Amino acid sequence: MKTRVTELFGIRYPIVLSGMSWISVPSMVAAVSNAGGLGILATGPLNAGETRAAIREVRSLTDKPFGANATLMFPGAHENARVLLEERVPVINFSLGKGDWLAKGAHAYGGKVIATVVNERHARSAREQGADGLIVTGHEAAAHGGDATSMVLIPAVADAVSIPIIAAGGFIDGRGLMAALALGAEGIAMGTGFMTTRESPLHSIYKNLSMEKSINDTIYGTHFDGLGCRSMTTPAALRAYRKGILGLPNFPAALTNSRDIARSLGLPYYKLFLGVLASGWKNMVTMAYLANAFKMIRVATEEGDTREGVLPVGQCQGLIRDIPTVAELMDRIVAQAAAIPERLAGTME
Repeated sequence: MKTRVTELFGIRYPIVLSGMSWISVPSMVAAVSNAGGLGILATGPLNAGETRAAIREVRSLTDKPFGANATLMFPGAHENARVLLEERVPVINFSLGKGDWLAKGAHAYGGKVIATVVNERHARSAREQGADGLIVTGHEAAAHGGDATSMVLIPAVADAVSIPIIAAGGFIDGRGLMAALALGAEGIAMGTGFMTTRESPLHSIYKNLSMEKSINDTIYGTHFDGLGCRSMTTPAALRAYRKGILGLPNFPAALTNSRDIARSLGLPYYKLFLGVLASGWKNMVTMAYLANAFKMIRVATEEGDTREGVLPVGQCQGLIRDIPTVAELMDRIVAQAAAIPERLAGTME
């Protein structure tokens, strides 16, 4: 296949692995890149040293292009982003923050930068900051999709900017890939589809649950991690998404969990705590939600905990039928996409 996305990154297929914490690890990134797509390393749970080691591990597993992400509002994200520049990661994906400095740094060594956005305003801003392309995330997506569905969001952004678009949110097969191209995108990003492959480190309990759930078995709301977030519907998720007292997060739990986050990121706790306090009440509430959500996502992903764990998934979980290898899934998507033009040819007569 050939689109501006494949040409921009030097990949065979316009299919991108979303950077999912605790899932988009080096082996997973390499598997997607080796299969012809673009793997994106998730750096959210990593400190700077771990990020550097993970990048080097990816390079030991593949000689294909790959990327890494930086969610700039997360603690430690700017330190991780600087490591991405120092290691000259071929593709840097940023979100939830201003990335002009990342674009400038990456372009200096010939790297590319893609921004994750959820509306036209953010798309225009990312383009002005120097982004080479966009991951445009619709409401159907796992975790932080936009308010608009992909069906209307993708063409709206395609009309707003001229840089290449990668569609995310509801895309899991060849039908979705061809639909994305028809809507104005030039590739797709997948999280839910890749997390249920054999190479994925997602616990087998949740892989099997993903095959049992339907497209209706997700929950979306702002009281889980402080942002609009979509997860698999389970009793634990239903509890986690409930509005707290006065609409506030569980601050005592957040204090404990934030200590664990500071420890894992190698940050002095007082520095993290004071930085959050200084950022203002609204951001402090969001950070408290995030601290609690991080633990629930981690125990679901790594431990298969269904009592306390919560797993972000997209609505396309209802289209999962098996647990293929990454290469099998990629080949299936491309073969299905290739058959669609012939099937549709007769409709234009």
